[in-house]
Amino acid sequence: MRVLSGIQPSGSLHLGNYFGMMRKMIEYQQESELFCFIANYHAMTSVSDGKALAKGTLEAAANFLALGMDPEKSTFWVQSDLPEVQELTWILSNFTPMGLLERCHSYKDKVARGIHANHGLFAYPVLMSADILLFQSDKVPVGKDQKQHVEVTRDIAMKVNNVWGEVFTLPEPEIDDHVATVPGLDGQKMSKSYGNTIDLFLDDKALRKQVMRIVTDPTPVEEPKNPDTCNVFQIYRLFLDAEGQAALRRRYEAGGMGYGEVKQELFETIRDTFAPFAERRRELLADADGLRKVLAQGAEKARYVANKTMRKVRKKSGIAY
Repeated sequence: MRVLSGIQPSGSLHLGNYFGMMRKMIEYQQESELFCFIANYHAMTSVSDGKALAKGTLEAAANFLALGMDPEKSTFWVQSDLPEVQELTWILSNFTPMGLLERCHSYKDKVARGIHANHGLFAYPVLMSADILLFQSDKVPVGKDQKQHVEVTRDIAMKVNNVWGEVFTLPEPEIDDHVATVPGLDGQKMSKSYGNTIDLFLDDKALRKQVMRIVTDPTPVEEPKNPDTCNVFQIYRLFLDAEGQAALRRRYEAGGMGYGEVKQELFETIRDTFAPFAERRRELLADADGLRKVLAQGAEKARYVANKTMRKVRKKSGIAY
C-alpha cells in the first residue's frame, strides 16, 4: 500500500502538524510504502518572502528528520524539485470543472477570514491532486478540513480515467478521528493562519507563555469541570493513553483542580516530550549541505516513480508524439 502526504514549510512546527500528520507519517514507515514531501509550492499561497520560504523548507526537513523520518525507509523530498508536479497540474486543470473548485470549503473559509483571493489559492486543490495522482497513491492521511480536497482528487482522476482509461489510482482519504482536528489556544483548529498554535521547538519561557494562553471558562477551582468542553484537556489528551486520559478526566470531574495547574502539567509534558528531538534538529540545521543532499536523494527516488506516471499521461494526452 502506498501512502502519501505533505506538509507546508510556512512557519514554525506546531502540535497540530505533529499529531495531525507528522507522527502518523513516521509510523507508516514501518508498515507501508511511504511518500512524504515538503509542500513549498503550496506554501506560496501564504508566503511571498523568498528567503523565508527557503529557510522554512530546510527547517521543515530538519523537523521531519529529527522526529524520526528515515530516508532509507521512505521517499522524502521537496515538492519543487519535481517539475513533473507542475506539468501534471496543468494537464489536470483541463479536466477540472470550475464548479468543483468553487464548492471547496477551504477556499471559501480562507477568503472569509480575509486571506487575499488569487488563482493559486483557488486552484490549490488541483496542485494537491497532482501531488497525489503523480505517485498513484492508495491512501492519503488528512485532517477533516482536507478531506474534501482528496474527494476533489478522486473526481478529477475519474474524469481522466473515463476519457483515457485506467491512468490513475483512486486515492482514499484516511482520517484519524482521535486527532482529525487538533484544537488551538482558542478551541478552533490549530493553525498558523489563526495565530492559535503551540509550537514544538521553543525555549521554555516562550512555550510556557503559549500554553498559559489556552482559553478556558471561568469555572472556580473548587467546582467540577467538564473535560469535553475544555481546550486544555483536548490538547493534553493527545499525549496520554486511555488510562491517563481517564485519570485526568476524574480529576476534572472531582473539582478542586485549577486550570493553571493542568496547564503547567501540559507545558512540562510538551517540553519533556520534544526536548530530545530539539537537540537532533539543531544538529541537522547546522549542516545545511547535508540536509540538501538528503532531499536531493529523495527527489531522485520520487522522480523515478513520477516519470512512470508521466510517461503514461504524456502518451494518452498526445503530448508525446
